[in-house]
Amino acid sequence: MAIIKCPECGHEISDKAPFCPSCGVPIAGKVVSESTETVDSKDDGIEQCTNNENVQPSHNNKIIIGVVLAIVALVVGIGCYFYFSIQSDKELQAYNFAMASKDSQVLQSYLDQYPNAPEEHLDSIQAHLDILKKADFDWTNALISNSKSALEQYVTSHPDSPYKAIAMHKIDSIDWGIAQQNNTVEAFELYLEQHSEGEHVDEANRMISSINSRTIQPEDRLMISSIFNGFFKSLSDKDEDALTSFVNPLLANFLGKPNATKSDVVTFMHKIYKSDVKSMRWQLLDDYAINKKEVGAQQTEYAVTFSAIQTVVSQDNNTNEVKYKISAKLNNDGRIYDFNMIKLVE
Repeated sequence: MAIIKCPECGHEISDKAPFCPSCGVPIAGKVVSESTETVDSKDDGIEQCTNNENVQPSHNNKIIIGVVLAIVALVVGIGCYFYFSIQSDKELQAYNFAMASKDSQVLQSYLDQYPNAPEEHLDSIQAHLDILKKADFDWTNALISNSKSALEQYVTSHPDSPYKAIAMHKIDSIDWGIAQQNNTVEAFELYLEQHSEGEHVDEANRMISSINSRTIQPEDRLMISSIFNGFFKSLSDKDEDALTSFVNPLLANFLGKPNATKSDVVTFMHKIYKSDVKSMRWQLLDDYAINKKEVGAQQTEYAVTFSAIQTVVSQDNNTNEVKYKISAKLNNDGRIYDFNMIKLVE
């Protein structure tokens, strides 16, 4: 039982009363308990409130999830941008490095590592690689042939080849070997003409100097001929001063006498002019055999052999001819310091 208010007069009565004692309006079974309605109404409110609370969080979650997904997508997008940007920079750096390289392995490595690179990059690298491979092939052939002409052709065809220095070294070595084999001034001068900055320039100049120091030049022969013609003319003229001007103050040997002096030479001249000699003439046959060698810094020695005919006219006008083989040595000053004569028997 519950106490309710009469819907007609508002008098408080039991919900079990058959009618309102105040106004007579039927009550029992006719009027819904206010408390029940209130309770039901409250229950509906609670349920609605509960439903509203359940719905509201679901909507908010969708918004949050959407925002999170958007942020994730943005982060992923930015990450992808930077990744591909970095990859692009790496590819460009690798491309520039490969194009500047003369190593075929570097170019092949680029092609293997960046198969999806821009087509123009791939084409340029491949073309560059083909050139290097051709150069490598030509170098192998030139190297095997070891021919100067093949090496020169290789350098001409591939001026930027990494093997150019080796090729030039081999060409230099070939020309130097030819110069050494010929061993002449002309051969070494040709080497210097072909390789003004070659590896053997200093040695070539030394060889030229050495050969010249041993080679009898026309001026050497003229000087030697002049000295001995003057020496024997002085003998013929019995000119002591002229005679001694052609000999060294101290001679290592003069006609078998060691450490001879100018006075020994004068004594020899007077000795050959015997009392029955009316005149004497010496004729040099100009058959000089000359050996030239260096004996010190810019010091040259000449060893000379030649023939001379002595013609003696006696006081009774008889003529006698004797042939001599003469060997002598001249020092760097052009003075005789060693002298021997042997009579030739015919």
